[in-house]
This record gives sequence, structure tokens and C-alpha cells, in this order.
Amino acid sequence: MKILITGGTTFVSSSEYFAGKGSEVTVLNRGSREQVKGVRHICLDRMSLGDSLKGERFDVILDITAYTEEHVRALVESGVAFDDYIFVSSSAVYPETNPQPFAETQTCGKNSVWGDYGLNKLKAERYLQSAVPGAYILRPPYFYGKYDNLYREAFVFDCAMQSRPFYLPGNGEMKLQFFNVADMCRFIEILLEKRTQQRIFNVGNRDAVTVKEWAELCYAAAGKKPEFVSVSGDIEQREYFCFYNYEYILDVSRQYELMPETVSLEQGLRGEFDWYRDNPDSVYYKRPYMDYIDKHLS
Repeated sequence: MKILITGGTTFVSSSEYFAGKGSEVTVLNRGSREQVKGVRHICLDRMSLGDSLKGERFDVILDITAYTEEHVRALVESGVAFDDYIFVSSSAVYPETNPQPFAETQTCGKNSVWGDYGLNKLKAERYLQSAVPGAYILRPPYFYGKYDNLYREAFVFDCAMQSRPFYLPGNGEMKLQFFNVADMCRFIEILLEKRTQQRIFNVGNRDAVTVKEWAELCYAAAGKKPEFVSVSGDIEQREYFCFYNYEYILDVSRQYELMPETVSLEQGLRGEFDWYRDNPDSVYYKRPYMDYIDKHLS
């Protein structure tokens, strides 16, 4: 396939995956990071495309980096030709007041936890549906896996490698749902093969885990076992922990009808740790959780 991927150099890029499958991959980004080997690079800001994509044709556009309607509009109206368009949206389009698990058929709207981020993703979805009725929209929970440039699992890995205790919010029973980036790529392949009539899919692992279980798996990937410290009271969770105090679950049954198997969280975290251990500078902003813990909680 000829594939155009927006982004393509960091975490949820998928460019290496599809290039490794033999596809002809073009990435569109600003060139701020080293590019994946074996792909063609268009070094531009998506909001300043001009005529750069006129005359170009792709089998599919994988839009990973669009956060607003304007981002999607700029690409769709650039003059580029394509057969399929897949947009990675977000579970943040579901209001937290909806009954859980969130289903694709539910009403979308403002989520007070995610604020404008979710609203902008929703506006991007709605524009895309009007401009490209056949486009696919994916709504993931938390991504994880190789190339993760966010300080989430990496934070726990650092704690494990430094043999630090791990500070949990409350009793550690808040649940999280994850999805491995490799599984997202596999699911995209399935969508392009099956050409399903359904165009919007929640994606993710079927089973959620508690933050305590997640931390235990992260430590285990580093060959360690955590000592936990419970944090209670009015301390803002994001000062010392890498997720907001927000628990939600997506109904991913429609995804599982097409892709019954996903990477286990244990296996996926082992792979992510092995990569992070060899690429500790991959996280571009390491939030000062440890500093806060040492000053205020230890």
C-alpha cells in the first residue's frame, strides 16, 4: 500500500510497522525528530501545506496527529487524493456522565476531565464524517508500548530501576484500560481488509487493570517487585502520579469481533521496558514526580 502518516516519528506513529510490512510509507511532519528509516519524509507543518500534496495519491491516510477540526480540514482540503482515511480520535469524546462502559452508540460531548481536548477531537470527527463519509474513526483509551514518549510507564520503570517505593493514589484500586500501539496497527490492517460498514470503533484491551496491578506489572518488567505507599487526603494526584483521578472503561466488543486477540499487558510492558532501558532519552518531558515525592511525601 501507499500510506501517508501524519507524524511518524514518535509514539503512536505506526510508520515503522507499516514500512516493515512492505508498504510504501510517506510521513508528514515538521522534522523535529529523527525520521524512521525506509520512509519518505515530507517536512512541513500540516497547517502550511500549500500545494505540496496536490497530485499526490495514497491508498490510505493514517491521521495520527490531528487534534482539531482545522487540522483535519487542512489535510482533506490540501488537494491530496486517497481511497481511505483513518483518524485516531480519543475516548475523551465521551462525557464522564455517560453510563459505562462507553459504547460507540452513545451521545458524545464535553468531558469535564479532558475539557477542550475532547471537544476538539469531537469537532474533528464531525468534520471528517461530513467531508469523508467513508472514513474510519478509532477511539482509544491509554496507548502504551514501544516508542512511548510520555512519562507514564517510563516513570514507573525509573522507580523500579532505582529501587524506589511506588506511591499509589489511595488504595490503588482505580482502574485503567490500555491498548498497545502494535494492536492498533494490526486493527488498521484488518479494517482495510474487511471494509466494514461500521466506521467508528472503540479500541482497547477488553480487561481493565487497577493502578496497583499496572504498577506491579511495570516493576516486574524491570525484574523488580514494588513496595507500595498509599497516598490519601487532599493531595493533587497528578503531582506524584502519572494519571488523572478518572476511571472509565470502553466497550470494545466490536473491535474484538474483528480482532479476537490482543497483546497481553504483561507482554507489552516487557517490550516497552526493554526499549526504554536502551532509549532513556526517548521521553521528551519527564514530569518531576520524584522531586515532589521526595519533598512532600517521603
